[in-house]
Amino acid sequence: MIQPSPHSRQILRATLFSTLKEAWRMRRAWWFTATARTQARFARTFFGSFWLGLSNLLSIAVLALVYGTVFNVQDFSTYVVYLGIGLVVWNGISSSIASSPNLFEHNHAQVHNTNLNPIFYVLEEWAFQVQTFLQSFVLVLLALSYFQHNLLLNLLVCAWLPLLNLFLFLLWAPMIVCLLGARYRDFYQLVPIVLQLVFLLSPILYRKDNLGSMAWTANLNPLYRVLSPLRHSLMTGELQWPICLLLLMINGVGICVALRWLNRERPNIPFLI
Repeated sequence: MIQPSPHSRQILRATLFSTLKEAWRMRRAWWFTATARTQARFARTFFGSFWLGLSNLLSIAVLALVYGTVFNVQDFSTYVVYLGIGLVVWNGISSSIASSPNLFEHNHAQVHNTNLNPIFYVLEEWAFQVQTFLQSFVLVLLALSYFQHNLLLNLLVCAWLPLLNLFLFLLWAPMIVCLLGARYRDFYQLVPIVLQLVFLLSPILYRKDNLGSMAWTANLNPLYRVLSPLRHSLMTGELQWPICLLLLMINGVGICVALRWLNRERPNIPFLI
């Protein structure tokens, strides 16, 4: 096996560093365009972005009533919080991944006619998804605080690291799906199917114990492994340091791999869309 020379590794590090530096330099542009998209989305509506949280609250209320009855839940208040946090976090993850396969396709005019680094489109979509998630997440937490009063305190004290891991995951995982979608059009059809199956296999509407002998599927579910520490910290006020630090390292590796792949594919992107 041929090992890369120190000079090659130095070029790779410089490429990753220059991409991060350029992303930081353009931070006001991609954050502004993401904010403009959010504002345009709810133009001429009475509730504006509150619709994001209201739609989630309606889903949580209906699903809690239905599945709380199906599973014969004894502690309904705890179940509402469990389901509500799981559902709003899942919606953020699935929305980011579902929109990623055709990201460059949606921006094909800019990709063909400008010389912007593709990281701009990735970060714009990431900022849009993070803004969308936070607007819904905060409103849902405020509503769920009726059932568990310390949710907001737990968010500030011990849920910051799982939340950071979530945001980092929402950066590199959709970026990889985006690059795969640009090269292989099958991902347009495959991603929604996989997300639906993963949702059904994830302990979101039900507890992990309900899986019985199939509980191992949750441990191998990468989306659930990102969701679970955040929900655990919010509900119990405990920070799972070993799991969170491991996820932080995985996120660091994932970002490096995704950026390296993006840099390698940059000359090919205009010809793939």
